[in-house]
Amino acid sequence: MRTLTVRLPERLVAEIDAESRERRVSKSDVIRERLQAGKKVTRQSSQLDAIKDLIGAVTGLPSDLSARKKHYLKTTGYGRKRSR
Repeated sequence: MRTLTVRLPERLVAEIDAESRERRVSKSDVIRERLQAGKKVTRQSSQLDAIKDLIGAVTGLPSDLSARKKHYLKTTGYGRKRSR
């Protein structure tokens, strides 16, 4: 097993110390268990939760936009240099 050094707020360290003494397990075990418990939420789902209210909110777009995005970008002139 590898070692990792982290800095934690005093309040969190005190909480981990207390739990460690109460359960009579090492602080490392407490921290590992907490990290494993927090691992259940996937990054992708949390990102989707952040924008779920925006999904489907724009009307008037083509139904095949995600499949033909290059075509639509080209027809709108997106990315071309504009004259000044």
